[in-house]
Amino acid sequence: MYNGKAMRLKALEAGLVELTLDLQDSSVNKLDSLTLGELAEVVRLLERHGHEIEGLLISSAKPAFVVGADITEFTAAFARSEGELVEWIRQGQLLFGALEALPFPTVAAVNGLALGGGCELALAADFRVLAADARIGLPEVTLGLCPGWGGTVRLSRLIGAEAALDWMLAGKPQAAARALELGAVDRVVAAGELRDSALNLLRLAASGEPSLAAHRAHKQQPLADTPETRERLAELQRQHAGKLDRHYPAPAAILNALVRHATLPLDEALQIEACTFAVLAKSDVARALIGLFLGDQLVRKKARAWSGKAVPVRRSAVLGAGIMGGGVAFQSASSGVPIVMKDIRGEALELGLKTASQLLDRQIDKGRLDAAGKQWVLENIQPALDYQDFAGVDLVVEAVVENPRIKAAVLAEVEDRVPADAVLTSNTSTISIDLLAQGLKRPESFCGMHFFNPVQLMQLVEVIRGSCSSEATIARTVAYASAMGKTPIVVGDCPGFLVNRVLFPYFNGFNRLLRDGVDFERIDRVMEDFGWPMGPAYLADVIGIDTMVHADHVLQEGFPERMGHDGEPIMDALLASGALGQKNGKGFYEYTKDASGRRSRQPAEAARALIAERVLERVEVSDEEIVDRLMIPLCLEAVRCLEDGIVETAEEIDMGLLLGIGFPRFRGGALRYIDTQGLAVFARKAEAHARHGGLYQLTDDFRARLAAGRGYF
Repeated sequence: MYNGKAMRLKALEAGLVELTLDLQDSSVNKLDSLTLGELAEVVRLLERHGHEIEGLLISSAKPAFVVGADITEFTAAFARSEGELVEWIRQGQLLFGALEALPFPTVAAVNGLALGGGCELALAADFRVLAADARIGLPEVTLGLCPGWGGTVRLSRLIGAEAALDWMLAGKPQAAARALELGAVDRVVAAGELRDSALNLLRLAASGEPSLAAHRAHKQQPLADTPETRERLAELQRQHAGKLDRHYPAPAAILNALVRHATLPLDEALQIEACTFAVLAKSDVARALIGLFLGDQLVRKKARAWSGKAVPVRRSAVLGAGIMGGGVAFQSASSGVPIVMKDIRGEALELGLKTASQLLDRQIDKGRLDAAGKQWVLENIQPALDYQDFAGVDLVVEAVVENPRIKAAVLAEVEDRVPADAVLTSNTSTISIDLLAQGLKRPESFCGMHFFNPVQLMQLVEVIRGSCSSEATIARTVAYASAMGKTPIVVGDCPGFLVNRVLFPYFNGFNRLLRDGVDFERIDRVMEDFGWPMGPAYLADVIGIDTMVHADHVLQEGFPERMGHDGEPIMDALLASGALGQKNGKGFYEYTKDASGRRSRQPAEAARALIAERVLERVEVSDEEIVDRLMIPLCLEAVRCLEDGIVETAEEIDMGLLLGIGFPRFRGGALRYIDTQGLAVFARKAEAHARHGGLYQLTDDFRARLAAGRGYF
């Protein structure tokens, strides 16, 4: 009947037909422009032959039903005006409405995932049968959007406004059993029984049982517009409004749209949904979140390409059973790669194993692991005081103290104890890979592998390519990081690599504000309001004042023309006074624990007094100036990293900052933040603060982009 590039339509038995979704040259079904165009052709064909057809089964030939719209098409689509976007969305709504209005019953057989537009396609069908392991949901909020093809309307009328809001505001896929419990689907069956069960339901519906008219009416019927209904909706709005993050407009927009259209006829409700989608699609937040999604896809694609060229790591080793080494051992063992954890002290090994055991106990408490699973992980960690078991190791992570002399000595020592084709890596946050490679016999088999603390929580791993690092070395290291469930980004060798090189200009700006008499508690408050998970003073305490000072010295030495300080930095003075941050409870803040072990903090008067002695002059600055004086140097260093080729793409820089230092998601990353403001606006701000030194100076390439009207994306 129809055979396209994304779907095919064939006749089954006695008036029944099946529409099979099967997008060619793709591992998944997605609602791209090709698929939507073919769906429109199929619906017109079904309308013409409606008198001959008694029922339609919609199924998928892929492991998933439909994973959603094609997000790679959003950038071009969202360049339309708001009015044009409304009309574009309305075309999709009309298509799904035409499918819903076919003169015979339709059943969607949902396997795998039905997300976003895929969920809305299933909702447009009269009946839904889900495989027991399938999941269904509307995750548009995670991209700063709302459902646009009827999802806010049909789902809320099917399962109720409150349950629909829970789905849409969380954006998480729902298990099949939960969807059945709420009434979003009609049956849940074993995966192997999905098609037969869906066909049986279609036969029943074609015979008039259950009633097609009643089923459609239930899904489309608005709430009665009564004072009681209006009060219920107002209360629902009050309950949710106080929990929403003002930095993300989509949740509030979804809530407002649902409340507005709950009592309206279907078409009027869909119009409100379309207008809401168009407004959100034009927002900076949606642009940032979509950019991060595409950046994540790029980073994953690159990691897969590297991994495809790699000899896999079957057994690894970590040198040092401290916080980082123990975290690496836990992560590797949990991911199924056995690891030798070596230290020169038995008590350190005991502490490393205890730490791993505690992390596993937390997973057991959360129901993610059982006792047998814990034992399996622990058996994958082999403690060692010597190199006896290193003969079968494919990759070594050196994670000893951040001292170039000690690291170089340890690396040279282990190089002779591993196979000739083993890869050596250093978990260093700042020390040059080329410097550490100087004492090695096989520098081509060496690179950096920078994990972030705590290892089990932080997703990013910087794989640092030295000038001698071979392709095979980088490939195996990327593959190992990926096997551990991490997101590796390959970066060039320079002081601080990517993340710390970009982060420390931010702290340089912080130091200058302190010297101008701006209170650190106020700076923290302003930057947290800007969107950072913690302000610079609190972040410094969490990282550790000693760690901060060490890294700052490395960066000052590497980039003296930009990253030097006028006089002694405040953090150096804090460290000299004995303040280490959370490590000893004294930093910019003082830390205490209550009887239950919960940590609390308050500004340290000792820190305030120390800073007051070093204030050069008290300068009145606005909150906006505080933001600019911290963000301009951070963003310009990100620009320099791109220009220097430390990272290949703008997407990788922004993803690195998101995953490595918690850059505010809704702002999209440093380079996206520049683009959102516009290069001209950013340039004016930087020039207004040029007196603060080299970190505030625009680069020649930036000026060239500005003159050419080009951004970073």
